[in-house]
Amino acid sequence: MTRPSSVLSPSPPQPGETGVYLDHAATSPMCPEAVDAVVRGMTITGNPSSRHDAGDAAKEALESSREQMAALLGCTAEEVVFTGGGSEANALAICGTVLAAADRRVHVITTAIEHSAVLESCGFARELGAEVTILTPDGRGWIDPDDVRRALRPNTVLVSVMHANNETGVIQPVADIADIAHEAGALMHTDAVQTAGKQHLAATGADLVSVSAHKFYGPKGIGALKVAPGVRLAPLIRGGSQERGLRAGTENVPGVLGMAAAASVALRHLDDAALGEQRRQVRAHLLKGLQEAGDLVVNGAGAPCVPETLNVSFTGIRGDTLVDLLAVHGICVSAGSACHAGSDEPSHVLTAMGIPAERARAAVRFSPGRITTVEAVTQAAATTVDAVGRLRSLGPANVPQPA
Repeated sequence: MTRPSSVLSPSPPQPGETGVYLDHAATSPMCPEAVDAVVRGMTITGNPSSRHDAGDAAKEALESSREQMAALLGCTAEEVVFTGGGSEANALAICGTVLAAADRRVHVITTAIEHSAVLESCGFARELGAEVTILTPDGRGWIDPDDVRRALRPNTVLVSVMHANNETGVIQPVADIADIAHEAGALMHTDAVQTAGKQHLAATGADLVSVSAHKFYGPKGIGALKVAPGVRLAPLIRGGSQERGLRAGTENVPGVLGMAAAASVALRHLDDAALGEQRRQVRAHLLKGLQEAGDLVVNGAGAPCVPETLNVSFTGIRGDTLVDLLAVHGICVSAGSACHAGSDEPSHVLTAMGIPAERARAAVRFSPGRITTVEAVTQAAATTVDAVGRLRSLGPANVPQPA
């Protein structure tokens, strides 16, 4: 994808401009506690599976971290399986369920707005022999629990619906869907990557819950899957008995410690009413400022949404071009999921919501973080309004297109 030409903006930021990071839905900076924990973990010599003092020290650190992650996931330590991230956790939950079935001609239900890690895993489940039903959301990006009920079959083994969407922030009725799945004898999985540390995960009622550390101020490349008692999964990574035989390989002790430290910090803030109000105020000020650009549509409006995510379309521009122009000014936002950066295809999430391709290509996601201030989003909104005005003045033919 080409960067904006010099006609749009000078290359360096103007004097007095400072950076504003509004892409926490893609990844968050590590909190100091997580950094310290990772460094401490790197000094632990032993392998957690080794039968000597060094191994015992590593094992003790690992199990202490498992307790901390259990608190975040709302489960017992025995239910926590460490993975290489959210994508692996999703794959283990979905494909592991299908592989564990006596007859792989089972049925899985998911939705068209899931992260690609879930959709690709469901595609692999189909290759393994499973039937997969993909439900469509309403125009707000919300899944109707009754649609899940109607899609159930006698051989449905798993329902997978994300807790909150990574592009729109729309919160799904996972607890209601879990009740429906359980009534039919099916398991419930939820991708809670965007809500871990922001919402109480025990309230989802899910048997399988995926999280990723770098979305709640922990290190990248480490995640976890809650596996409820009695749930049968077949391991995808084989070769050892680690993680109850569900994920072979020597555990990433520094990563696990960093994730657990970030989880503990997140839990301290989870019920902070003042912080919750601040997050709502930040979103409200951001939206108010962006509306100064005119011709703006909020994608997901009318549905419950996490305050950390705001997805809007600016009529008459391309979202990817605006993202590049804002980056020149130190404003970090996204045109959609970071996993599909560089693609010219409209967002599959917005497309599933029935949003026309032109509006979908005009979408930009702003995702403030835990310490983002009203002043920061006010500055970012003003810069965005100016950038949108300049892009619109050029006309569609003059907007840089992807290479």
